[in-house]
Amino acid sequence: MKFFPCTGDCLLLDEQCQSCGRTEEEIVEMSKSVDELVTFAEKMKYENLEEFADAVADSVKYKLGLGHS
Repeated sequence: MKFFPCTGDCLLLDEQCQSCGRTEEEIVEMSKSVDELVTFAEKMKYENLEEFADAVADSVKYKLGLGHS
């Protein structure tokens, strides 16, 4: 299955977004994961949020075997 990012024009119909094609489950689970990362960054009071976001992306790629961190 291929991942498609949100286009910002959500239209859920039959548990699938008609704009990006993602399922409602995909949207909900990804939103939960992102919310948890945001909460963590806020809790840590990071000042360099862009670096935090980049490091998270690098960690995900590394754990998926897509490159070196």
